[in-house]
Amino acid sequence: MAAPGSSTAELKSGARQRSGQAESGRLVVVANRLPVRRVRDDEGDRWVTSPGGLVAAVHPLLRERGGSWVGWDGTAGKGPDPFDHEGFRVHPVGVSADELENFYYGFSNETVWPLYHDCIRAPQYHRRWWRAYQRVNERFADGAVEAAGEHDTVWIHDYQLQLVPGLVRERRPGARIGFFNHIPFPPEELFAKLPWRRQILEGLLGADLVGFQTKLAAKNFARSARQLTSATGTDTTLQFEGRTIRVGAFPISIDAGAFEEKVNEERTRRAAEKLSSDFGGRRVILGVDRLDYTKGIDVRLRAYEEMLRRGRVKVEDVIYVQIAVPTREKVDEYADLRSSVNELVGRINGTYATMENIAVHYVYRSLPFDELVGCYRAADVMTVTPFRDGMNLVAKEYVATRTDGSGVLVLSEFAGAALELKQALLVNPHDVDGIADALERALALDEADARKRMASMRRIVRAHDVYAWSDAFLGRLGR
Repeated sequence: MAAPGSSTAELKSGARQRSGQAESGRLVVVANRLPVRRVRDDEGDRWVTSPGGLVAAVHPLLRERGGSWVGWDGTAGKGPDPFDHEGFRVHPVGVSADELENFYYGFSNETVWPLYHDCIRAPQYHRRWWRAYQRVNERFADGAVEAAGEHDTVWIHDYQLQLVPGLVRERRPGARIGFFNHIPFPPEELFAKLPWRRQILEGLLGADLVGFQTKLAAKNFARSARQLTSATGTDTTLQFEGRTIRVGAFPISIDAGAFEEKVNEERTRRAAEKLSSDFGGRRVILGVDRLDYTKGIDVRLRAYEEMLRRGRVKVEDVIYVQIAVPTREKVDEYADLRSSVNELVGRINGTYATMENIAVHYVYRSLPFDELVGCYRAADVMTVTPFRDGMNLVAKEYVATRTDGSGVLVLSEFAGAALELKQALLVNPHDVDGIADALERALALDEADARKRMASMRRIVRAHDVYAWSDAFLGRLGR
């Protein structure tokens, strides 16, 4: 539950035996955020590698191929000059305070984000936001062109940078250009609402390969491109301006080995045991999400409340732990959601808590890696119920940590992960009673059945990790 496409944990990016496609040229990654962050400590002012699944997967490749990463450092201003970091080149892109407001908080997160998530909240459309989006995309494209030679590979990521493939294509026509969208892509009847729909599609069609989390998202894009531009072709191959564009699904994943290693460390084990002790040995239902309206946290809380109301499960037996990571607090919808969740937590605890036992343990902050993995290890039931999600890596993180084969995953059928983790208890995230039923079932599930389900999901997560994902995408782009 980090930024789209990233794992929440501090993943390891050490050496790994790769599948080894025959690649030529340098690799240039273009993403909204840089893979490094600036820290000031006793050692002075320095850059350190950021946590994240994308960073873990791509970092070794950048070192091997003498590559570069183009991105934003998260602060308003001009941005530092390019520099070398751990074997690759970092090209920071500056974003002004005005652009941060209009490009990031505006167009990216109040126009594209809700539109691409089934219009769960009404998207807002403003020309000043669109102009800022264009300017910042042009600046990212400048950075990519500066870093990439004529025949290098440029891999562009996510909804903030949808114009960049076309802009790079204009100036590096011989480059191999890939684009991967970490969030869903809406059906054409929703996408058509966007006033700048043609410009976005033509920007994406600058790539040789456009990748999505699911086949449905890929199909939605291909159909919108055929309907709203001059592109022709099928759901997997498009023709546009004399070029062939491949379209496909490449489900992203996590560094499963890093999670397995961390969950078995003594420090993590102690953290999990302390949680269980603090909660009096009660069964633990866990939710870990960014505090985003797409995640269904409020409906999940009402489902837990409904389960307690029925009386078959009591707070003496179970506790619900919700970890909500702050995000986009400047956006009104997120502030409203925070107030709503606070009220729900207070209402449930006010109604069902006893002097000895609270009903909901609510944490509004991000957790250190050890603490987060300790929570995964302590959880008997994991709830992941977004209204719509491109993938949702939290579900895979939980599965990776269940090295003893225990645990039950309750998963939204509208998360991309549901297409792979079919042995989870799948729910409609809009159905309060249905989620309550699933929670009761998860708590009562036969141990043998639970272990069989978890073993199946663990095989999938281990076989299709983040390295397999990057190999698959770059291999297809190389071909």
